[in-house]
Amino acid sequence: MSDHEVPRPGEHEVLCLGEAMVLVAPQQGQRLAAARDATLGVAGAESNVAQYLADLGHSVAWASRVGSDPLGDRVLAAVARPGVDVRHVERDPSAPTAVYFKDPSPEGGTRVHYYRTGSAASRLTPAYLDTLPIGSARLVHLSGVTAALSASCAATATDLFDRARGAGVLRSFDVNYRPALWRTEDAAAPLLALARNADVVFVGLDEAAEVWGTTTAEDVRDLIGPSVSVVVKNAEVGAVLFASGSGADPGTFVPAERVEVVEPVGAGDAFAAGYLSAWLRGAARAERLRLGHRVAAFALGSVNDHVDASSLRDLPSAARPEGTVL
Repeated sequence: MSDHEVPRPGEHEVLCLGEAMVLVAPQQGQRLAAARDATLGVAGAESNVAQYLADLGHSVAWASRVGSDPLGDRVLAAVARPGVDVRHVERDPSAPTAVYFKDPSPEGGTRVHYYRTGSAASRLTPAYLDTLPIGSARLVHLSGVTAALSASCAATATDLFDRARGAGVLRSFDVNYRPALWRTEDAAAPLLALARNADVVFVGLDEAAEVWGTTTAEDVRDLIGPSVSVVVKNAEVGAVLFASGSGADPGTFVPAERVEVVEPVGAGDAFAAGYLSAWLRGAARAERLRLGHRVAAFALGSVNDHVDASSLRDLPSAARPEGTVL
């Protein structure tokens, strides 16, 4: 994302593309193998970002495919509830809506088990992009999860960024590497290609080390390149932003907020939404990172991937100064 470029108006500020699933979670932190009761929710990397951005007052559309089944109905209702536009989502009568299970463990944290092979969203193709208002958006957002779902999804992700670039629309990418979906040797090159074709990239220091072998935030910046704004997150330590074109600039660092962590799943999506919201409002670099941490705190304090963050909608004027040179 050019550090001096201001987004332009359009039908939506943000268009998010990616799979959302029905989430099954045991009650009271029980292990799946022993649980007698569970709750149903909805989660997905890009749909989480869309919902948090809607909470924060932005016009957002979420694009995907779901099955023509009750679980698809549930997904659409949940994503739309905060005000996300879901009218571009396709229904597939021959493929199911994906499901995933959480398995909490006091020793090893929460593990997730996906049942998304052959899902409606895994059948996304570049032709689907013809139906989307890409050119009228200010920003498109996707994550590495989309590229991992199938060869056609990977092609769709690449084509989305190519179309957005051609239309002058900025691109946001969350690496979001999921070892349950693909091996590091399969993921490294496609994720790096998408990152280098983005304007802003979000990546955890730990996942960058796993998928690319980098050891420091500066290594990640150097690998992705100077034309991209890179946000490197380091869990409870904080996050650093290396703005595009800043060369050897040490970056802008903001420490994470101190919160009691109930579960970390979904916090990265919340952080990305907070950062993007502050950027869309014209906030300076540190304020973007600060709002990212504040929204992430909502997710960290809950077992749900999306927690209503609309209380953060009315930011103080100091957090979004008019005419700020970014």
